Amino acid sequence: MKQFKHLIKPYIVWSVILIVIPLLLIALYAFTEEGNEVLTLSFTWGNFAKFLEATYLNVILKSFKLGLITTFICLLLGYPLAFIISRFSERVQSTLILMVTIPMWINMLLRTYAWMNLLADNGIINHLLSFLGISPVTMMYTDFSVILGLICNFMPFMIIPIHTSLNKMDKSLIEAAYDLGANKVQTFVKVIWKLSIPGVVNGIMMVFLLSISTFVIPKLLGGGQYMLIGNLIESQFISVGDWNFGSAISLILAVIILIFMSLMKKMDKQDE
Repeated sequence: MKQFKHLIKPYIVWSVILIVIPLLLIALYAFTEEGNEVLTLSFTWGNFAKFLEATYLNVILKSFKLGLITTFICLLLGYPLAFIISRFSERVQSTLILMVTIPMWINMLLRTYAWMNLLADNGIINHLLSFLGISPVTMMYTDFSVILGLICNFMPFMIIPIHTSLNKMDKSLIEAAYDLGANKVQTFVKVIWKLSIPGVVNGIMMVFLLSISTFVIPKLLGGGQYMLIGNLIESQFISVGDWNFGSAISLILAVIILIFMSLMKKMDKQDE
């Protein structure tokens, strides 16, 4: 192992440059405020206190609301799909999982623009409705369009962890449940569901955290009306120019993510 230690050093250097230093700069901006001088390092909690204002609390509540709805629908649709995929042979499973992941090969921005063309007032869906004699429906710039975009972009992050848990499951336990007189519903609730909980937890955490932190989908499909946490951070850095407040929000979001990750690890340990 000693002969390979020198190979790790370049990765450590790059990690420090690309991860540690930016995080330290964000923390520096978050706990300081600008003054009349060129550089002010006065410590303050004001950037975090500002986030407690009603306007910004509404942003986090809106983000959590859309995140929870997205996560629930992804679980509702993703679990049955992952379960069905796990019932096929290994070869077919590989093909089906490939089909699930293929959309992720395309840039998220392009996928979102595609949904804009589908959901627009003059888009493909409304043209199809007009052809069928149905009045056009306004879908863009609504909760529906934003949630639909979030679901379609983050659904694979729900399906893949659940499929992994189901695929690793010891099938003899299911057979034992049937031998002991359990019906299909009892077997699913007491065996399959419980053994797949680690995958469900991973999927829920990944989809929820991605949903509340994204900014491209709400910005394009929401028409700028939807200010989620990710959009708020982006506006503070790019439009407003308040890097201190933007850094404070970034740290708050990082803390939320760490809390959810710690909860996820605890649930995994309890399951083990």
